[in-house]
Amino acid sequence: MHADDFQVRDDLQFTHPLPRMFGQCADCASGRCAPPSQRGRRLFTGLLGASAFMPAWAREGVDVGPKSKFTGFVSAEELEKAGGQQYAQMMSQAAQQRGLAPMQHPQLKRLRYIAQRIIPFSYEWNDRARQWKWEVNLLGDAQLNAFCIPGGKIAFYYGILEKLKLDDDEVAAIMGHEVAHALREHARERVGKSTATNVVIELGSALLGLGNLGRYAAGMGAQLLSLRFSREDETEADLVGIELSARAGYDPSAAVRLWEKMMAANKGAPPQWLSTHPASGTRIRDIQANLPKVAGLYDRAPRPPQRFPVAPPLKSAPG
Repeated sequence: MHADDFQVRDDLQFTHPLPRMFGQCADCASGRCAPPSQRGRRLFTGLLGASAFMPAWAREGVDVGPKSKFTGFVSAEELEKAGGQQYAQMMSQAAQQRGLAPMQHPQLKRLRYIAQRIIPFSYEWNDRARQWKWEVNLLGDAQLNAFCIPGGKIAFYYGILEKLKLDDDEVAAIMGHEVAHALREHARERVGKSTATNVVIELGSALLGLGNLGRYAAGMGAQLLSLRFSREDETEADLVGIELSARAGYDPSAAVRLWEKMMAANKGAPPQWLSTHPASGTRIRDIQANLPKVAGLYDRAPRPPQRFPVAPPLKSAPG
């Protein structure tokens, strides 16, 4: 089968389509936080005197604050394991339906090339990303969709590449956004909030001999299939995403073009991606307001030596 001839179907629906998922202070994680002032120095009163001892450095890029404390309610290892199992199941099902792009497919090579440029800049946001077994796959489905689940498992649907005619910068915008969800552990936060609520209920039941706290950990994989991120999570992913793409040498302003395309696509039937990534003028304005923060990063970043053509329409493979 030729690389372009994997099956692309409008009606291909997975039993459990995965949502888009998914760092400690990024500077602390990378060891760049300045040490405290030396003891024994003479203290000055007043704002001017105090400011003299403030760190001289300032982190270049976006600032989204610390991770949610709700992440502490769920084991990162268990969530990543559950996500990996769901991802493997989904890819296996796609392969059986001839809906998984072969290794030599040009658009899969494109996605993996862009991922290889972005991933090294993820470590500052989440040190766990260094140990993730990153995967990137392309699904032969016409819907406009993409995701990255805990543990660095990335997938794009062919429809989002083809129908939006995405250039490399726009692909990087999507990938940076999805990777940011994983780095900021938004899925872990959402599951943690659900777990915290359920544990309170379960503890009450346990007093009556009715509880089973273990079932929540066992059900984490299923929860990954129905998560919806908050507006705050989406804003974080937007901002971290433009920084990742800028450091990787892709134009961060492409995120604006991407959302303009998504808003245009939403005039008809809403794309699947918009069910968890609602497009709005406010979102675009937030991105535009933060572009100056990453402009210097992009200006100094080496440009990708290879560029790829936009995804062409594919003919369905013979049944």
